[in-house]
Amino acid sequence: MCEAVEGAPTERRPRSLADCVDPELAQDLAQFRKVYPKQQLELQYLYGAAQRAFEARTRESLEITLDCLLRTVLRDPRLYDSPGDADLADYLAQEIDGVWTRLCQDEAVAVVRGLNFGLTLGAFLSVLLLGVPLLAGVQLLGMTGATLNCSDRWSLLGAFVCGGVGAFGAVLSVLLRVRGSEEPLRRKGSSHKVAIAPAQVSRSLRHEGVYRVFVGWILALAVYFVLSTGWVTAISMPSTTGEICTTGADAAAKGTAFWGFWCAVGFLAGFNERWAFGMLNRQGGRTGSRRRQAAASESDSG
Repeated sequence: MCEAVEGAPTERRPRSLADCVDPELAQDLAQFRKVYPKQQLELQYLYGAAQRAFEARTRESLEITLDCLLRTVLRDPRLYDSPGDADLADYLAQEIDGVWTRLCQDEAVAVVRGLNFGLTLGAFLSVLLLGVPLLAGVQLLGMTGATLNCSDRWSLLGAFVCGGVGAFGAVLSVLLRVRGSEEPLRRKGSSHKVAIAPAQVSRSLRHEGVYRVFVGWILALAVYFVLSTGWVTAISMPSTTGEICTTGADAAAKGTAFWGFWCAVGFLAGFNERWAFGMLNRQGGRTGSRRRQAAASESDSG
């Protein structure tokens, strides 16, 4: 009994190669199984994979191609040659390779469409999450009686800008990785070239695209808060919020340097996860060493 694959447009009544053969060609089909058993099983697998193709036009086209291929072979008089005609075997091999190529292209289309949808949705949601606090944050704080001074406003704007650029840096990172990968979604340890239904792959990549955008956004915010505290001395900021608010004539230049610096940091954090995690691990290591030093000093004083 065949089970439907979740997220894949699987046929409710899947067909086999035998269903495509006219009754008068039943004997020829039996001869084909006898002389070319390996090719017959591979054609059967391809026919099942064609019914799970991502695009409807691809499913229809591949089914017609395999049907025509099978009928051509069954009507060929060389089918009854023993132990098998070499030219007919070469013809089968070329046609099978062509079907495999079209199935791989269909899988690539599913990958690209799934990622594009997920990345677009993630970018849209990140813009909403960044824009809503900016638009409604002041009013909400006013209702609670809290006020924001100049330095606070610049700090919040820097956090939102850094996080937003980090999200788009993650989008670019994913797109470049997909472009440089020929087979990004092969199931490890599988003996088949198409182990997962392309529609199911596309669905999972939608979630992956949204996830990567939010990872870039959160990493950029984390790096922003770590650097803005001044605990990491290896990187010096060109201007701080205090300098922008207290400087008179140079306020515009300081503000431009502030935006440029945090945009670069956010993009780098979203694009290069290793750099972001390394920055956070460095901060965690320094905090841990400070705690150990404090504990040692307390034990010495005790």
